[in-house]
Amino acid sequence: MTARVATPRRARVMVVFGTRPEAIKLAPVVHTLRSRGRLEVSVVVTAQHREMLDQVLDVFGLRPDADLNLMTPDQSLNGLAGRALERLDALLAEMAPDVVLVQGDTTTAMVAALAAFHRRVPAAHVEAGLRTADLLNPFPEEMNRRLIGRIAAWHFAPTAGARDNLLREHVAPETVLVTGNTVIDALYMARRPSYRFTDPALEQAAAWPGRLLLLTTHRRENLGEPLRRIYWAVRRLLERFPDVAVVFPVHRNPHVRAAAQELAGQERVYLMEPPHYLDFVHLLERCHLVLTDSGGIQEEALALGKPVLVLRTTTERPEGIAAGGARLAGTDPDRIEREAARLLMDPEAYRAMATAPNPYGDGRAAERIAHALEHIFGWEPDWPEEFALPPTPGVGALR
Repeated sequence: MTARVATPRRARVMVVFGTRPEAIKLAPVVHTLRSRGRLEVSVVVTAQHREMLDQVLDVFGLRPDADLNLMTPDQSLNGLAGRALERLDALLAEMAPDVVLVQGDTTTAMVAALAAFHRRVPAAHVEAGLRTADLLNPFPEEMNRRLIGRIAAWHFAPTAGARDNLLREHVAPETVLVTGNTVIDALYMARRPSYRFTDPALEQAAAWPGRLLLLTTHRRENLGEPLRRIYWAVRRLLERFPDVAVVFPVHRNPHVRAAAQELAGQERVYLMEPPHYLDFVHLLERCHLVLTDSGGIQEEALALGKPVLVLRTTTERPEGIAAGGARLAGTDPDRIEREAARLLMDPEAYRAMATAPNPYGDGRAAERIAHALEHIFGWEPDWPEEFALPPTPGVGALR
């Protein structure tokens, strides 16, 4: 049991995020806390990614209490961090929260935790404990999450492996709770029966009669030559498999957009704007195979039974690989082609990955987090171990 206040009080929780993935993963927590009514919740957005963030705010019906609107064209990490630190400091002084809740590994999350520390406000970290052991992969996310791990007072780890990472770093065990990943909660909230795509280009891609591959790339460490190698592998797969088409939502990063032109005009490649979140969820359901350097998509795809080839040399989400639903393919075109071709040619290999257990949660992560925060502020007698995650078959604590 973690330390908590003696008598219940309606403490103030400031939830801070700035990107689409953060909004997706924190929306279930905001809604759950507000529905329970015990804590006062305010939502602050930095708008680190403006347009992509706004899509998700609309989907989940979130109206920010404060919008810092910090995004600038081709922004630098230090420029964003400096603007966010100054603006969040003023907001912390004005709103006087009892706890700042952040998610994941973005610049927004790291700066919000640091700003809270400077104001002596405790921070709580959703999706805590993910590690690759390589400070430059992913960059800057690995360092961001390590810094937040040193600052945070409470750590909501999505898996037992993430919890064990924190314990190895001497984080107090009583401050760590394994919750599952809130992205699974959001996924379940977003699914709709008989969904119709809102984007005509996406609807056309989804109507492809053969097998549809979903490709996403955006990692900073893949910019330049690694992206060119990935796109070369995609072209080779299209040459080998005439029944395959590729849908490629192109990230708004201008460097990714420039590189993606290598696939422009390629037959059976659908380049498009990043889709609406609901469109994206149902695109994942429609696709046959996922090729991605994203983090969150590794979790979402496995929850929907879609094999994932991770276009990176490391991953902070090794549970999917241990469970058998994901494989590290790196950025070598020969390896990417070989791994994808195996899944396209060998039905048994595909079935084994598609039926792998989902190690990322049961859709109750937000409930566990809300219960834990209520415990901290005196509303619940126990740290919520009584509904701990069931073990995933074949997946233990990863060391």
